[in-house]
Amino acid sequence: MTTALPHISIQIPKLGLTPIRVPLFSHKVCAGFPSPADDYIEGRLSLDEHLIQHKDSTFFVRAKGNSMVGAGIFDGDLLVVDKSLTPSSGDIVIAIVDGGLTVKRMIRRGSEIILKPENPRHKEIEFKEGQELQVWGVVTSTVKKFI
Repeated sequence: MTTALPHISIQIPKLGLTPIRVPLFSHKVCAGFPSPADDYIEGRLSLDEHLIQHKDSTFFVRAKGNSMVGAGIFDGDLLVVDKSLTPSSGDIVIAIVDGGLTVKRMIRRGSEIILKPENPRHKEIEFKEGQELQVWGVVTSTVKKFI
């Protein structure tokens, strides 16, 4: 079985040369009981520098559906995908299956490769010997909006 990066041309917009830097507070926010916050700013954080390791090979795509909710990926989430990374077993990948794109966890079981959803209501996608799996990239993070 082969794992190949696709030979499909996609346009990836160049990221701005000057990152936008927003305040990063050193105080952590409690998800349990409240704690008094301090006003100390640890530094400035650029989201593109924080989320993107390889600028020239990273793109964004929106998730559609609920097959990956167990991995914290929900319908409408913005996925950060790096196509320069070699996918390893356990990575969440963007793959081409039957001409369409899907996001799933790639699992190697011996010589088999399986694309596993993170929702028990969805079935695994198994690849047989001789089938080629085209991986567009590895999902490195997500960006969520709440409002």
